Amino acid sequence: MDEHRIETERLTLRPPQPQDADEIQRLAGDFRIADVTRSIPHPYPPALAQQWIERCAQDWASGAAANFIITESDSGKLVGSMALMDIGRGEAEVGYWVGVPYWSRGYASEACNALVDFAFQQLRLRRLHASHLARNPQSGRVLFKAGFRHLGLGHSQCGCQGKLEPVELYERVSGE
Repeated sequence: MDEHRIETERLTLRPPQPQDADEIQRLAGDFRIADVTRSIPHPYPPALAQQWIERCAQDWASGAAANFIITESDSGKLVGSMALMDIGRGEAEVGYWVGVPYWSRGYASEACNALVDFAFQQLRLRRLHASHLARNPQSGRVLFKAGFRHLGLGHSQCGCQGKLEPVELYERVSGE
């Protein structure tokens, strides 16, 4: 599906493939990733990446989510994941992670901007929302750069320890 592939200046966002499982497990299995995301466990079980990849295909087919693997266009190296989750009623939640070796390169911002364009132009969504742990301000910078506005503070079960933590809430509405 070409429409399920997004090209940016340095990155390619594409559907996850079975051969991605080992690298997903390696990168997402880093405690520093699991610690600041809602749904990535630590330790990361060996079969989990393959199960996630299969679920991504089902979610895309049903219209429930659009999950992408982020790769470097030049090297083809897998650097992370970017997703539109819980798609419905013209809305979706944006979620993402970038592997630690690829931090501070602007990859999350570049991929997020491309995902926002895809959401509004290809999927015709009207509103996107996102959140991040208050203790992870880097994630907020990614959202600001993609045109999201800060809505305030909430609380969510986050991180691999599952504690209730403060989260910053954001939205972006089509046409803004």
